[in-house]
Amino acid sequence: MWNEPAAVILINESPRTVRFRITGEYLPGLQPIDVVSNTNPGNNYFRIEHASDHNISFVDGIGCNTGFFLYENLYEGSTTAAHEYGHSIGLAHPRDTDIRGRGIPGIMYPRGTIVDPIYQYNPSAQPGDNQNGGTLHPKYRKVKQEDIELLNLPKLKIDNGTSIVGEFSSVWHEL
Repeated sequence: MWNEPAAVILINESPRTVRFRITGEYLPGLQPIDVVSNTNPGNNYFRIEHASDHNISFVDGIGCNTGFFLYENLYEGSTTAAHEYGHSIGLAHPRDTDIRGRGIPGIMYPRGTIVDPIYQYNPSAQPGDNQNGGTLHPKYRKVKQEDIELLNLPKLKIDNGTSIVGEFSSVWHEL
């Protein structure tokens, strides 16, 4: 999803295409020490379970590298992983959560955002009626050029052609 907009940014007034290389790996033997001592900025750790104390998928903070996914949020077509990844690389939820008339919601809009009826859980519900499905169904979120621009990539310090986006939280999540 993060490569879908084929985003282009300007670095030193030169257009550059942004490409994300995101992979996943299942590590059933992962130990707490592996997470809390991690020094590789390319490693993010998310526990995936059928239930959580918070009853929602989350990251441990904006710009962090750890979090928790509810298995039910990872269905085919879900945007939850891409949304939480956005948090891990430094993006917060937009402040304005009434985006009627603005088309497809960007990836960082949270559940509960008021959208045009075609992007709601229930298109026939009154917009904003959370009880009856009148808010954003996350399956409609898309990564957009604007989301990439919010990362402020041109301001990153580049060392040997590489930059680090995000930070370390390295929190081990117990069951």
